[in-house]
Amino acid sequence: MHFRLAADAVLLLHLAFIVFAVFGGLLALRWRWLPLLHLPAVAWAVYVELAGSLCPLTAVENSFRLGAGQSGYAGSFVEHYLLDLIYPTSLTREIQWILAAIVAGINIAVYSWLAFRRHSSIQKPAG
Repeated sequence: MHFRLAADAVLLLHLAFIVFAVFGGLLALRWRWLPLLHLPAVAWAVYVELAGSLCPLTAVENSFRLGAGQSGYAGSFVEHYLLDLIYPTSLTREIQWILAAIVAGINIAVYSWLAFRRHSSIQKPAG
């Protein structure tokens, strides 16, 4: 039972990481230090998608599932849990490139807007 709970915890951590990597830039509007954590997370997420590799959290979850007597799964977290909800076919290299572009594009837009906003506030004349 402990292995199953650990696997479920890793699953939730993995999902939280994905949400943070995609949308965490919006939190930088509130906390100026957050890009120090968020930008490396984005870089890792984009790397995993472009390289076609698996996130280490997938292996950790599978290990816990096997320890609990459950079967693990092949492929990535996105492929196993999310892809069937988003795409009807299995994960391909082209889809991974699209996912990487989406993650990078959202974050480039957010950080560009954030930089413009901060630059504008600095440039405002006093008075």
